[in-house]
Order: sequence, then structure tokens, then C-alpha cells
Amino acid sequence: MKLLRRQFLHLAAGAAVLPAVSRFANAQTYPTRPVRIIVGFPAGQSADITARLIGQWLSERLGQPFIVENRPGAGTNIATEAVTHATPDGYTLLCAGAPVVINAALYHGLKFNFIQDIAPIASIVRVPFVMVVNPSLPAKTVPEFIAYAKANPGKLSMASSGIGTLNHMAGELFKIMTGVQMIHVPYKGTVPAVTDLIGGQVQVMFADVSSIEYVKAGKLRALAVTTATRLNALPNVPAVSESVPGFEVSGFLGIAAPKKTPADIVAKLNNEINAALTDPALNTRLGTMGYTVFAGSPVGFSKFIADETDKWGKVIRAANIKPA
Repeated sequence: MKLLRRQFLHLAAGAAVLPAVSRFANAQTYPTRPVRIIVGFPAGQSADITARLIGQWLSERLGQPFIVENRPGAGTNIATEAVTHATPDGYTLLCAGAPVVINAALYHGLKFNFIQDIAPIASIVRVPFVMVVNPSLPAKTVPEFIAYAKANPGKLSMASSGIGTLNHMAGELFKIMTGVQMIHVPYKGTVPAVTDLIGGQVQVMFADVSSIEYVKAGKLRALAVTTATRLNALPNVPAVSESVPGFEVSGFLGIAAPKKTPADIVAKLNNEINAALTDPALNTRLGTMGYTVFAGSPVGFSKFIADETDKWGKVIRAANIKPA
């Protein structure tokens, strides 16, 4: 009897430690085959480039290919849906950006709930925007712009790269916080929007950092940057918040996985991505794209996503924005 009891206790103890051993073994061996990073934008765009830079780092460090797969369309909803419905084993990841926190309120009938169906792994970068105007506009500062807009209600046109894009949201937030009226003119992408801004067909845009080259060439005038603090690339250009307290808009890029992805795999990927963001060569490359490194924990990234989802949901409802 004593022998049987001793054997039972031994087996029970072994069973109790088995899950912990399995998790440790899982973290030690992952990955054992290629990993996909799904990007909801076409190849060559900033999100794609960033995903490839991080993928290359992970491939070199973890010994398996991290392959970028582009699935553009529906405001990145196609890519997001694919990942949220994938097997939660760490072999299908998402390069997540600002659309995921906007689309939650913008689109109805989505086949996923991003916050509930995703496991945030690591934030990578913050993406600044610049409030730029056509040089023919008399306003040279944000206060002057606000005064001019209020003196000429409904006469200013605000360009964006499309309904529900972050630069559109930035403009709507600016309107709400300042009380100015601007006519929104959505374009199919940044290039045609900036082209018409330079041509004077529209007067203002909250453009991405690629607009800096036009500012330096004198084709556009930068009134302010949308980040909480000034940018190194435009040290003499103030932040919007210096005139409109509390205004802050910046995009982001990060890596996420399906919900229920093992915690040890999430932790391993987070550690490696954070290590990548301390690499001088990679850091410099991201800096040349106008990005600010945005490293942190999975918990921190999760909170950031929740806060941004709440923020843009309020703007969408207040401005009654509907998808195209």
C-alpha cells in the first residue's frame, strides 16, 4: 500500500510540474519553422519596410525565417482578420498600426474585436505628422491659422489620404479642440493629396514626415508637428500642443499575435524586438524614416492600444465619420 501511495504521489508531482516544463521547452525551441509577419499595406510602404527590418533581425537571432506577407485592403482589416483567426502558436504575427485602433469604431460588422482577439507583443515606433499649409495661406503659426479659419468659416479645405486615415483623424481632432471649420477633402493616398496641397487646390493637411522634403524646398509651410514634443528633423517648428494644450497625434507600428499565443513565446519575441531597438544600425535606419523608437512591454503595448482605441472612437462618434 505504501509503495502504491508513494508511486501515486510521485506521478502527481510529475504531472504538476509538466506544464511548467512544457512551457519552458516551448520557449527554448521556438521557432522551429518559418514565421509569417502579415502586413496590411502594400510592399514598399513604411509599415512594410519596418516589418522587414524587424523580421530580418528576428531571423538572424532566432535561426528561422520571419517572412513578411503583404495583405493590403479594407483599411488593413483583411490582414488583421487573418491574424486574429490564425492558430495561436507564434507562427502568424501581425504588423499592427494606427488603423487597428481607428477601425474598431469606424467599421461595423467586423469579424473580429481587435482588443479581445489579439495578444500585443511589442511596440516598435511612433510615427509623427506635420501640420502643413500651402505657402499662399497668410497664417504662419497655429494661432494665426486658427484666427484665419474662424474669420473665414468653411473656406479652408483640409486634405487627407482617405476617410478614416490617421491624418484625417488628426484634422478632425484639431477641429474639435479648436472649434474651426474646415472642409475635408479625402484623396486615394498621400501623394495626390500632397500634390494638390502644393498646387493650392487645398490649403492644409496633417501630413506624414515625407512632407518634410517639401517644407525644406519651400513648397509647403510647416506650422507645427503633431507629437507631444518637437522633432529633431524640424527643431524650429513647434508642436501643436504648444498652442492647443493636450493635442497629440502620432501613428505607431508594433507586432501582435492571435489571442492565447503562449505567454513564453510573447515574452521571447518582446525581448528580441526590444533588443533590436537598441541596435545602433537599426535605430539609425528607423530614424531616417522619421520614426521615434517606442519600446516597451506587452502589457504597456496593450494599454496603449486600449487608450488609442478609446481616443479615436470618441473622435469618430463626435464627428460622425462614416467609412467610404
